[in-house]
Amino acid sequence: MSNLILAAREQVAALTQSAYEKAAAAGVLPAGAAVAAKVDIPKDVSHGDYASSFAMAAAKALGKPPRDIAQALLDHLDLGGSFFDKAEIAGPGFLNFTLGKNWFAQVLADVETEGMTYGKSDEGKGRKVMVEFVSANPTGPMHMGNARGGVLGDTLASILERLGYDVWREFYVNDAGNQIHKFATSIDARYMQLILGEENVPFPEEGYHGEDIKALAQAIYDAHGEGWKDLPEEERLERMAEYGLGVNIPKMKADLLKYGIEYDQWFLESTLHDSGAVAATVAELTGKGWTYEKDGALWLDTTRLLKEKFMREGKTQEQVDKLELKDDVLRRANGFYTYFAADIAYHSNKLKDRGYDTAINIWGADHHGHVARLQAALDGLGLDGSHRLVIVLMQLVNLLQDGKPVRMSKRSGKAIALADLLDEISVDAARFFFNNSKPTSPLDFDLDLAVRQDSDNPVYYVQYAHARICSLCAKMAEEEHVAVPTAGEVDAGLLSSPEELALVKALARFPEEIKIAGRDYDPAQINRYLISLAGDFHRFYNAHRIKGEEPQVAKARLKLADTTRSVLANGLALIGVTAPVKM
Repeated sequence: MSNLILAAREQVAALTQSAYEKAAAAGVLPAGAAVAAKVDIPKDVSHGDYASSFAMAAAKALGKPPRDIAQALLDHLDLGGSFFDKAEIAGPGFLNFTLGKNWFAQVLADVETEGMTYGKSDEGKGRKVMVEFVSANPTGPMHMGNARGGVLGDTLASILERLGYDVWREFYVNDAGNQIHKFATSIDARYMQLILGEENVPFPEEGYHGEDIKALAQAIYDAHGEGWKDLPEEERLERMAEYGLGVNIPKMKADLLKYGIEYDQWFLESTLHDSGAVAATVAELTGKGWTYEKDGALWLDTTRLLKEKFMREGKTQEQVDKLELKDDVLRRANGFYTYFAADIAYHSNKLKDRGYDTAINIWGADHHGHVARLQAALDGLGLDGSHRLVIVLMQLVNLLQDGKPVRMSKRSGKAIALADLLDEISVDAARFFFNNSKPTSPLDFDLDLAVRQDSDNPVYYVQYAHARICSLCAKMAEEEHVAVPTAGEVDAGLLSSPEELALVKALARFPEEIKIAGRDYDPAQINRYLISLAGDFHRFYNAHRIKGEEPQVAKARLKLADTTRSVLANGLALIGVTAPVKM
């Protein structure tokens, strides 16, 4: 579980502390000072690879000028057997450390040893995390927003797995409530229109107008003729919903599978109602004093919950008083529970009943007003929702073709359907492009760019770097009879040019990039890294020969190229994109 960026940083701190203790033992510096020094990575490599602020941080405690302290440290610094070749004083007293061949050799060795597990860590310590994503209403085809949420959620889950979390992927199926009733009445109206004529059956004002609804009605008619027409309305609508869900949910599963996404569970909202979990959760909130009755309905005192939440988070009373807060209905006067009540029950199920340490949801930005309310409701249940429920809000996707927005789907008549998109472009392109911006940033998806085979297309650029290395290794084996050497056979000291050193440093960054992506809930961090790594490789390859070079140099460069190939394949796999051998 290598992280040589972190290891080098920790070694600088240890070497500096050891030098201080030796200087103190020699009477050069006062002993016993506890120094909180920082170790940074300078942007300008001419200042070294790592810089310690120990001398400045210790100046007051030691009663000496920083440069005098730095000189004492330098005089007692022992770099033998370390990652570093040299250290020098800079500026007001920084100690700058320059990496040596031991470190560069270790990077090559670690990637070789760890292979596709390179970048793995135990940071998560096996803590249980659920990532819930897509969770589209099963009332129609999945659209572009679902496509973006799918790859963001799936990639984030893979990143957290790599970081040592016990991850569960879940799709929450809203198969109950008002939207299912509207779905059923929409199919029913189209079915009746087939029998009685379109002009004789009004379509519900708020019904679903897509062509998929007409197709479902036609399928029911083809299978049952007019047999459902005279059924009692409630029974007929129940059958309509059941039939529609029976078609749509498997279609959603198939579309997502084609997109490279498989879930551990498809969790049905209806099971919460059927098991009594919604009623029990509402009763628990009532027992804890967070509800009240008004106009025959049962309300959650969301205002009070939010005020307490915001005060805990550091807002002032004045700030909280200015917020326009409102309460939420949990159970309507007709006795039916609201979607919000079911949502609270579902998240209580995640955190309490199933024991997840953290629940992460990928939601569209239009749900932003729901985030704090749900967290506060879970706080009211004693589940610490403000910390254990993490919502990643995802901005909209703008699909472009010929530089202009594409608004209509050729099949659904509404938003662009995922199935339509995957008819136009590869799964690799779709996954890479949808993961190519921070979730919090709007995404422009250029269809023309996604199918181009040149360096302007980011997925092609990264995949081409991988294929180029595969071709290089094959040619070296066939034409030069040179196989990729092991790390132990390579003299890393021969990798000394700026392009070579930059590429090895980029390879060493991969574990840190995974860590940052998980910390920030930003899977696009991996895309940015891969594009940058491919650029570093192309610059190295264009600047330095391998074939025909002096044997030891050729071997070192070939190993560097193949190590890059391994990390590119690793990163692409993390985002669910293939690493082609030929292009």
